[in-house]
Amino acid sequence: MQISVIGSSAPDDAMYQLAYELGKELAPLGHVVINGGRGGIMEGVSRGVKEMGGLVIGILPGDTRRSGNGHLSAEVVTGMGEMRNFLLVLSGDLIIAFPGSYGTVSEISFSMRNNKRIIIVRPDLHEYQVRGANVLMADGLEEIMNHISGIYDIR
Repeated sequence: MQISVIGSSAPDDAMYQLAYELGKELAPLGHVVINGGRGGIMEGVSRGVKEMGGLVIGILPGDTRRSGNGHLSAEVVTGMGEMRNFLLVLSGDLIIAFPGSYGTVSEISFSMRNNKRIIIVRPDLHEYQVRGANVLMADGLEEIMNHISGIYDIR
């Protein structure tokens, strides 16, 4: 499954660590992880995936590969700025949304508009409330992995 991971470019240490641990869990299961390719949550999950030998793709906003976080298997250079968020969402079979700001909100909105399955990590930390048929909530790594297993089993 292709899993798009979204969230803050400046998370607190706990959220960064959770993203890193998630990456370490996803890689051995053979999931391809896609993210915005830069810092914060994107870097944390990329680092975890890469350390475990998995495939992680960064969809970059700029027009060079230099802006990638250094833990990517491949970079997609878009030159589209935040418009790349739509590509990031459409590329994922599942969206995992960590707390973030306006970019994350736009990605969640795109996800809902396109009927993507979404796991909201730590909904209590999001500055907005999102509810919908395809939206699942998770407070930690175990709950995220349980949701993924349930989704993956029905495909």
